[in-house]
Amino acid sequence: MTGKRAVFFVSDSTAITAETLGHSLLSQFADQSFDCVTLRYIDSEEKAREVRDMVNKAHRERGKRPVVFSTLVVPNVRERVAASEGLFIDFMGSFLTPLEEELGTRPVATVGHTHGMVTPEQYSHRMEAINFALQNDDGGSIRQYERADLILVGVSRSGKTPSSVFLAIHYGIFVANYPLVEEELENSQLPGDLRPWRDKLFGLTIRPERLQQIRQERSPNSRYAALHQCQYEVRQVEALFRANRIEYLDVTSKSIEEIATYILKATSLEPHRL
Repeated sequence: MTGKRAVFFVSDSTAITAETLGHSLLSQFADQSFDCVTLRYIDSEEKAREVRDMVNKAHRERGKRPVVFSTLVVPNVRERVAASEGLFIDFMGSFLTPLEEELGTRPVATVGHTHGMVTPEQYSHRMEAINFALQNDDGGSIRQYERADLILVGVSRSGKTPSSVFLAIHYGIFVANYPLVEEELENSQLPGDLRPWRDKLFGLTIRPERLQQIRQERSPNSRYAALHQCQYEVRQVEALFRANRIEYLDVTSKSIEEIATYILKATSLEPHRL
């Protein structure tokens, strides 16, 4: 029997909503340990019964009642999972019932609508934003910076790529990112390729100890991952940000959602309605 409590994120679609809301709630219990499992596309009663059996098995094996975060829409499917031995937290039902009463109409229980695209144009914009982020990762295509809404800058492994992709996927923002390497950090001068776009720049920094851990996983026992090297680069990049009046954020203890939200607020960028 393990000391960790089992947690299930269950959805009839991608489970993004269940994971996001569920993790936000679990983060308030920092003294607890959880084993999390995501179950996507649970869209039939047969699959729902399989989920119920998985939850019940986890209860028997661990001796602790599992937590089930659900965004299941179809009533019969939802009821099967709710009948398990877990604590069933129904995000959809909790909010749909009061909305139904207020609006005076019943919701249409359609699978996948929580992330459905309203128009082909909106879907196309999201795909363009994602492709832009991938094409302009790590200084990949400087020629396209005129199209960028935002350019994230920072040392290698400071979270630029995941932040860029998240902003593209969830907010439809065109984000490029540019790694500031050691040679560019020595005199606190912006690289020539970035100077025309200073108003689009936003910096990411990270504590040296955490940066070392991340780099050590990628390049064990290298100069790149040495603590003194990480300390030097972080010190220099923050000096560059200050010298060039570039707003920046320490991402060490922040989730990707928190990083994105802070950037949107700091830059006053308007999310594209997806």
